[in-house]
Amino acid sequence: MPKMIHVLATIELQPGVREEFLGHFHEVAKLVREEQGCLEYGPAVDLQTSIAAQPPERPDVVVVIEKWDSLDALEAHLIAPHMIRYREQVKSLVAGAVIQVLQPA
Repeated sequence: MPKMIHVLATIELQPGVREEFLGHFHEVAKLVREEQGCLEYGPAVDLQTSIAAQPPERPDVVVVIEKWDSLDALEAHLIAPHMIRYREQVKSLVAGAVIQVLQPA
């Protein structure tokens, strides 16, 4: 089992609700960063550039970039009471999500 893992959670939002979603996210992120095993946890949004390989900007997408010291820490995070409350708060704002769990290569 890998020692450290990375998580990319790509969250597709309902149109026009990104700022509302980020407000909720920043509140719960304070608690997440205090969780045992959390090394990094933060949102990112597309930056428009002139780089040819970059796809078009996605105004209704937030990517959460996470780093955990173990898979066990990530699994505990997913069932933490504050995360259960948070998911309930934002469920009407979220159209879909894809989570990638990665290990250093």
